[in-house]
Amino acid sequence: MGKIAIVTDSNSGITRAEGEKLGIYVIPMPFYINEKLYYEDITLSQEDFYHFLKENASISTSMPSLADMTELWDRLLADYEAVIHIPMSSGLSGSCGAAQMMARDYEGKVFVVDNRRISVTQKQSVLDAKALADAGWSAADIRQYLEETASDSSIYITLSTLYYLKKGGRITPAAAALGTLLRLKPVLQIQGEKLDAYAKSRTMKSARQTMLDAIQKDCTERFGDPSASNMNIMVAYSGIDRTEADSWREEVQAAYPSHSIMFDPLSLSVSCHIGDGAIAITCAKKLTDEVLHRYE
Repeated sequence: MGKIAIVTDSNSGITRAEGEKLGIYVIPMPFYINEKLYYEDITLSQEDFYHFLKENASISTSMPSLADMTELWDRLLADYEAVIHIPMSSGLSGSCGAAQMMARDYEGKVFVVDNRRISVTQKQSVLDAKALADAGWSAADIRQYLEETASDSSIYITLSTLYYLKKGGRITPAAAALGTLLRLKPVLQIQGEKLDAYAKSRTMKSARQTMLDAIQKDCTERFGDPSASNMNIMVAYSGIDRTEADSWREEVQAAYPSHSIMFDPLSLSVSCHIGDGAIAITCAKKLTDEVLHRYE
C-alpha cells in the first residue's frame, strides 16, 4: 500500500466505482432536491438528476458533511502516512475552506489542496496527484505542485438553453428572453474562481468554433504550446442524450488527432446552473516525465 491516500469529491466526475479501480477515495456531493437530501452517485444518478431538472424541481447544492470527511480521513490514516484532499475550487464553494480548517487538527497528516478547479480539470489534478504519490513525492510537495499549477487549465462551455442561467439569477429575465428570441448560444468560461461569460454565438456551429479557437489561443498565448503537445485536451457534456456530445468529441478529436481525448459528464454542481444539452472543451497542462521523476 502506498504512503499517501488521495481523496477528492464527486465534483471531479470520478465515480466511486472508478475511484476503486484507480485507488482514489471519493466523497459524494450532497444535493437537496425538493428539500430531500441526495448524494451524487450514491442515491442520485445522472439520469435521476436530469429528470428532476426537467421537472423544474427545487435543486440546491451543499457541502459534504465535515463529520463524514473527517471520519474518512481517520480511517485512511490508520493505513496511510498522509492524506491529500482535493476538493472543488475554493472560488466556487466553501468546502475547500472548511476542509482546510479541519485539517489543522491533523498535525501535518492531512493536506488540503486549493487547486481552483472543478469537473474534468479537477479530475486531471486528482490523477496527477495519484501519479506523483506513486512516484514517491511527499504530500507537502504534491500540494505545493498542484497549487502552483492550479491556473494551468481552462474550461469553455456552450449552452443549449438560457433558462437555468435566468433561474439562477446569473442573467436577467429580459436578457434571457432576448437571447432566446435571437437564438443566441452563449459561451461561458471557468478560469479557476467562477463561471463567467466569454462570447455569444448565433449558432451551435459557431459556438463550437469559438470554443476551439479559445482553447487554441490559451494553448498558444497562456501556455506557450501552440501544438498543444504538452496539454491534456478534454471534452465534457451535460444531460443524458449524448448525440451532440459525441459529435462534439469527434470534432475536437479531428482538431487534435494525436491526442487521447478524455470524455466525461460535467459535474452536476455545474449542470444545475446551466442545464442539460451543454457541451464543453477543456485543457490542462500535462504532468511531464521530468516533473514526475523530479525526486528520483
